[in-house]
Amino acid sequence: MVHKLLIANRGEIACRIIKTCRKLSIKTVAVYSDADTNSLFVQMADESYNIGPAPSSKSYLNIEKIIDVIQKSGANLVHPGYGFLSENATFVRELEKRNIKFVGPNSKSISMMGDKIESKKIAIDAKVSTVPGHVKVIVDADVANAKNIKQSLSVKYILKISAEDGGTVSSSGGQYEEGTSVTFSATADTDYIFQQWSDGNTDNPRTIINLALVTAMLCKEKD
Repeated sequence: MVHKLLIANRGEIACRIIKTCRKLSIKTVAVYSDADTNSLFVQMADESYNIGPAPSSKSYLNIEKIIDVIQKSGANLVHPGYGFLSENATFVRELEKRNIKFVGPNSKSISMMGDKIESKKIAIDAKVSTVPGHVKVIVDADVANAKNIKQSLSVKYILKISAEDGGTVSSSGGQYEEGTSVTFSATADTDYIFQQWSDGNTDNPRTIINLALVTAMLCKEKD
């Protein structure tokens, strides 16, 4: 089979993928926004297609446009690079429907690993060492129980958003060396939960947004 790989990304990562594909005699297809018209990766690829304006929401994150280019170019492989659609289960499902190979996890794995609670449960079932803590969602209705949960944790704790693209609310309480995490849903009122949780006795509370986070986890995939 003759392979042709579409790179759903831009810049340096796209250049690296193209260089590797050349060594493997795999044809490459680049997609680019208006802002990247003269970029090196566009010139390096065997084929290049414009997918819209500079904002990523209208170009590199536009699944419909990228699927359209895949069909036009005849690409049968898609490499997401990192960021953008690399952890988007919806995008991968669309590829799977069309029998297009995604260079990465399948949609089921992405969905499971995209939720901190589910991914931690999978790790525990696979007997992988994890940070001890509360492995259930704290939603709005459970805020009143936050104090009870906190009392069961004798070490430093961290409140974490369970959904993708969330933040981390950190709090000191006990020994720093022994971290304990508690995860709550992104639908909950973060400020209210944190107030209930900390009793106002938290030193320097803050919200941390992770712009880049790479997590390695050993797990067994379930049916």
